[in-house]
Amino acid sequence: MKLDDKFRIERGQAYLTGIQALVRLPVDQMRRDRRAGLNTATFISGYEGSPLGGYDLALARVRPLLHEHDVHFVPGVNEDLAATSIFGSQIVHVLNESKYDGVVGIWYGKGPGVDRSGDIFRHANLSGTGRNCAALVLGGDDHVAKSSTIPHQSDLSFYNFGMPVLYPGNTQEILDYGLLAIALSRFSGAWVAMKMVTNVCDGGGIVDLDPSRPEITIPSG
Repeated sequence: MKLDDKFRIERGQAYLTGIQALVRLPVDQMRRDRRAGLNTATFISGYEGSPLGGYDLALARVRPLLHEHDVHFVPGVNEDLAATSIFGSQIVHVLNESKYDGVVGIWYGKGPGVDRSGDIFRHANLSGTGRNCAALVLGGDDHVAKSSTIPHQSDLSFYNFGMPVLYPGNTQEILDYGLLAIALSRFSGAWVAMKMVTNVCDGGGIVDLDPSRPEITIPSG
């Protein structure tokens, strides 16, 4: 047994913190895409801040694993530049030079960063996502201002941007909802947000791992 088994095993059970589940999420999506015959990649960028303050560190610790699955992590200088970079990953087809079938973009930041990047999110969501692409926005909310100057609630901003919002309540739901959010973005063309709160990010639990979980049925017609 190795410490990184929690990221490598594909079936069974493992203990994950909320942040570790967010690390595993893009890896699971890349595995799912490979089984579907898609040569995709993931691009992650954002700006640290509680409750997602440890996400960048957790990603950096498993760079070899990320590299194996074509997951590319580039921390943002600030929230705006990170969001613009994710926007760029969704219009890569404009250059017609990509070696990938599509790119899954993941942005992360806390509530004030969501506010700061609102103009980019609004235009990016209206522009949509590329073929076999997807855009997932992770908004860290600190309702009681535990580590923030003011309390914040990002779901209202996401509604205003026209983004669907999923709200995981435990570690298992981070994995399940995250994969569903990516599928929803890929199907609809919309950017999809996940609201992340402190007790879920800092908490943890045993998760059930299965390549077919969750079962996702794409509407036909």
